[in-house]
Amino acid sequence: MRLRQILLLLLLALAIGAFVALDLGRFLSFEQLKASQASFAQLHAAQPLSVAVVYFLIYVLATALSIPGAVVITLAGGAIFGLWQGLLIVSFASSVGATLAFLASRFVLRDWVEGRFGKRLADINAGVDKEGAFYLFTLRLIPVVPFFLINLLMGLTRMKVWTFYGVSQIGMLAGTAVYVNAGTQLAQLDSVQGILSPVLLGSFVLLGLFPLIARRIVAAVQKRQVYARWADQRPQTFDRNLIVIGGGAGGLVSAYIAAAVKAKVTLIEAHKMGGDCLNYGCVPSKALIKSAKIAHQMRYASKYGLSDAAPSFSFKAVMQRVHDVIKAIEPHDSIARYTGLGVEVLQGYGRLVNPWTVEVALNDGTTGPDGTPKLVRLTARSIVIAAGARPFVPPLPGLDEVGYVTSDTLWDEFAKHDDMPKRIVVLGGGPIGCELAQSFARLGSQVTQVEMGARLMVREDEEVSAFAKAALEADGVQVLTGHKALRCELVDGEKTLVVEHEGAEKRIVFDQLLCAVGRVARLQGYGLENLGIPTHRTVETNEYLQTIYPNIYAAGDVAGPYQFTHVAAHQAWYAAVNALFGEWKLFKADYSVIPWATFIDPEVARVGLNEQEAQEQNIAYEVTKYQIDDLDRAIADSEAHGFVKVLTVPGKDRILGVTIVGAHAADLLAEYVLAMKHGLGLNKILGTIHTYPTMSEANKYAAGAWKRAHAPQKLLAWVKKYHDWRRG
Repeated sequence: MRLRQILLLLLLALAIGAFVALDLGRFLSFEQLKASQASFAQLHAAQPLSVAVVYFLIYVLATALSIPGAVVITLAGGAIFGLWQGLLIVSFASSVGATLAFLASRFVLRDWVEGRFGKRLADINAGVDKEGAFYLFTLRLIPVVPFFLINLLMGLTRMKVWTFYGVSQIGMLAGTAVYVNAGTQLAQLDSVQGILSPVLLGSFVLLGLFPLIARRIVAAVQKRQVYARWADQRPQTFDRNLIVIGGGAGGLVSAYIAAAVKAKVTLIEAHKMGGDCLNYGCVPSKALIKSAKIAHQMRYASKYGLSDAAPSFSFKAVMQRVHDVIKAIEPHDSIARYTGLGVEVLQGYGRLVNPWTVEVALNDGTTGPDGTPKLVRLTARSIVIAAGARPFVPPLPGLDEVGYVTSDTLWDEFAKHDDMPKRIVVLGGGPIGCELAQSFARLGSQVTQVEMGARLMVREDEEVSAFAKAALEADGVQVLTGHKALRCELVDGEKTLVVEHEGAEKRIVFDQLLCAVGRVARLQGYGLENLGIPTHRTVETNEYLQTIYPNIYAAGDVAGPYQFTHVAAHQAWYAAVNALFGEWKLFKADYSVIPWATFIDPEVARVGLNEQEAQEQNIAYEVTKYQIDDLDRAIADSEAHGFVKVLTVPGKDRILGVTIVGAHAADLLAEYVLAMKHGLGLNKILGTIHTYPTMSEANKYAAGAWKRAHAPQKLLAWVKKYHDWRRG
């Protein structure tokens, strides 16, 4: 805490202390006010301006210091100045005093609170930015809510000062008028409690609820306006409760939940059930990674006391295994399984016709009278869009001429060939690019990885990026960061990528180019434009995953903000439940604890904040780090490299984020995900028995490192003296 903050805090404490010590509160009692009413009236008659100024300053000071007695001072305003003059003075004095209390709270406490509760406060600030003025106004209308508490708490948020002042000025007017008017009738009052009768209290509560009711009415009007152009197309009855477009993780989970609660649901998938994860992403890439890792272990078998051996294999067989793994998992996401669960599955292209109707062009070979695919129209109360994402292909000149594959197309394309490409260029330094670059290098290709940015895996801390780069280079990948792809050329049958680095051009010859520069949401082809649903990089939704049409939801990669299979499944729960039961209760999608992993070797896994994010968000943190090279099981497995890095609230064991680099990092992360989700700190992890010898002990040792760093040294010094004394 800075010196100026400490000084202000001391001044405030002294002022409040003086108020208590001098028993100034006795002057702010109802009885004292009634006894002094005549004297105040005479003084005001003699010096009206001086009395008004002094009264104004006293009111401001009392409010700014949050001193009890504001009700009595307000009554005095009515008794001394009358209704209109009293209302004018009290209204401005109370708002100015409240704003001073707001500013004092902000100046003294906000930095400290943000340092301790930065992430939670960020969510509150986001709500304040969006609707803070509305809720402040509602609270100001109900004088039974302690205004001093509102002043102090709002000071901890990012609400603008003038917004706070303006809303307070208007919002407190009704309550102020009641008390000032009561002050004009002071002689008839027996107590302060007599002012707020049950009827008046009820009126204030209704007044405070009115903005909420009005908001509901406005929302209903807006909803009516959104649907206005489709009013004549709204079905009287619906074929289904829910239609889901897309059979990937988001769509499958949405349909599963709907069927589980006995809703009638139709799932529409244009291509392969299971979506990108099963067919092109998570599953095939992990199958390839496993084969590549075995080849790597054979090549370096001497690490395990065996003889090094150059792996001999058929690339076609490796790719066949990838497809066999996909086939083995396919039944989990199959039409047969979901039909058995009660989901109607249609294979075809779905297109939104209006907010309740989806037209499906079936791809089962049936055609209409004009020879085009047969069209089926379905209606539903709610629709979930889960169309997923596709690889982004950069607009490089000459790219189509030389040919390329993406993370979607490489599995079928490479399976056609007996031999793997000798020279592969991987464009992109994100997780997908890193995983595939390392795998193909381990299988024997000469791999060059080109990344325009300054480092690989830019969302991770710099030391993690450096670790990943070193791991890839150790496997033979030529990593070129800071290299911008300019164009592709085909000269005398030889494929070349031209890149720029520090102003100079460089040419990279290759046999196959793999584009892995990211994925973009699928936003075209299913009627979003027809309905006017806003899109940017994703389908725009609110916190409930609703589009501008409250009955149309989006989930998964098409909705963002994360492109992970497990997040798509997580969002699907909210989308499905809100779609089916939203008229009773809507649930906000929760992104507070999102884990992810990059499956290079060693793996990189993270949940919550890392250092660079904490610094960007100005969140105070402490770092505890445990080096895995000290772990018994890691040494036994010849996997003794990597670390566990935990960010905690300064001085506390509450976990802000964890990054793990090492073997099985993604599995080890689960303990921290559970801890963060349920508010468990490092002390709880330290107190949990972990099986020996396992990699999971790394989590316990990281917690132990935090505990040692926070050991009470002064107390331990006394304990040492105690033990010395006990020895005589």
